[in-house]
Amino acid sequence: MRVTRPDALWIVAIAVVLAVLVLLHEILLPFVAGMALAYLLDPLVNRLERIGINRLAAALAIIALYLVGFGILVLFAAPILVGELGIFIENIPVYITRLQTLIINPNRPWMGKIVAEGLSDAEKSTGELTTLGAGWLTASLRSLWSDGRALFSIFSFLVVTPIVAIYLIYDWKRMISALDNSIPPAHRDTVRALFREIDDRVSGFVRGQSLICLILAFFYAGALTLTGLRHGLIIGLASGVIGFIPYLGSLTGLLLSICVAIAQFGTQWTPVLIVVGIFLVGQSLADYVLSPYFVGRRVNLNPVWLMFALFAFGYLFGFVGLLIAVPLAAAIGVLIRFAMREYFPIPSDIPPNAPQA
Repeated sequence: MRVTRPDALWIVAIAVVLAVLVLLHEILLPFVAGMALAYLLDPLVNRLERIGINRLAAALAIIALYLVGFGILVLFAAPILVGELGIFIENIPVYITRLQTLIINPNRPWMGKIVAEGLSDAEKSTGELTTLGAGWLTASLRSLWSDGRALFSIFSFLVVTPIVAIYLIYDWKRMISALDNSIPPAHRDTVRALFREIDDRVSGFVRGQSLICLILAFFYAGALTLTGLRHGLIIGLASGVIGFIPYLGSLTGLLLSICVAIAQFGTQWTPVLIVVGIFLVGQSLADYVLSPYFVGRRVNLNPVWLMFALFAFGYLFGFVGLLIAVPLAAAIGVLIRFAMREYFPIPSDIPPNAPQA
């Protein structure tokens, strides 16, 4: 295959972008967050523009409403959640001790041999982790005002992110048009089709899965709290948020809730079974009702591939990697399927009038 000059320029541009991501990933968070916010809000701005509202005014109004809503949420919800999380972390050693007492039982010697030592190690590790975490948090708070880098990071996230989002929303169509014109004419239709497919999958998954996470978070938090489970609010909300990775949130929340329920209720198995039933109902609701309606089969993002992408990009780029993992996973998946269709077609993909080898 002959590589033309435009193709070479595109290859160099992609290599430069990857190099920039690797070298500057520590300062990319506000820019990536702004891009993600602009991508999610662009359809709403387009609708407002179609009814006659200026695009810049629409972008400013939406970002302002978003910031006000986010600020109110943080102002009222953050103290409750942080307090609940702190109490939960403080009680982890207590729960481990209670579980250890229940398991080390003469009537169940086999369970004691298998689990007791692990719980003892877990209690020790948890205590050490809590001490280290408290020390790190204290040191971080003390150095917040003296460390210019920390202040700069907070300032950049709170100020730069909305500015980037507003600019990108306002200039979105112009940027897309410029990118489209830079594509070599011979490949333009193919690249357009690929980007449409990537956009369809990314937008469908992100918007759909975000709604599913929100619904599951409120469902788990409400149901666990009504059950009387301690820390049900924080466990339920965390299970819903982690549910952005299919099945991982429900499984993590289920295991954590079972441990807390056994430590809290002891040998009263009815509340434990109710907790298990809550997560079974939640996962069934996600699989058979919410996911087909909000996400649909057109997204076609394999949960294992998505999980690998989140872990891999999170390991390489930190929190920025988590933000770019889903679009990159979707893009890589689309490109791999395109390459397989082009270079390794199955017999059903070959046109009937194609010459036989």
